[in-house]
Amino acid sequence: MIGLASDHAAFPLKQFVKRYLEEKGLSYKDYGTLSEESCNYATYGHLLADAVEAGEVYPGIAMCGSGEGISMTLNKHQGIRAGLVWAPEIAHLIREHNDANVIVFPGRFISEEVCRQCLDEFLATPFAGGRHQTRIESIPVKQ
Repeated sequence: MIGLASDHAAFPLKQFVKRYLEEKGLSYKDYGTLSEESCNYATYGHLLADAVEAGEVYPGIAMCGSGEGISMTLNKHQGIRAGLVWAPEIAHLIREHNDANVIVFPGRFISEEVCRQCLDEFLATPFAGGRHQTRIESIPVKQ
């Protein structure tokens, strides 16, 4: 089950992503927002992050107007590695090198076609492990 979240600015792109997932036969859970009415991206980013951390969904797909606000929100969670993506090559690298568990899109700045290419790449790319595993392990803040 794939998790989705967006704010109002990226709601139209999220609707496209839902159609894309349905075409691929992939199930999803939408954590909101459910309209283009102005809202707070952090509300939905936290809901998605909690679900990914709890193992309820994997991976996550998030978006807001610039992609930055929801990325910042998601990455406040210790178990989240969210990467902002605008090109298929970046989607590949956040999976292969960073083991990203959430892909983030800038809803106002990416076309549906590029979004589709990025999703194809993200969903098809495995984590490389090896030297990258050590780097992943160094990300969480130690108490």
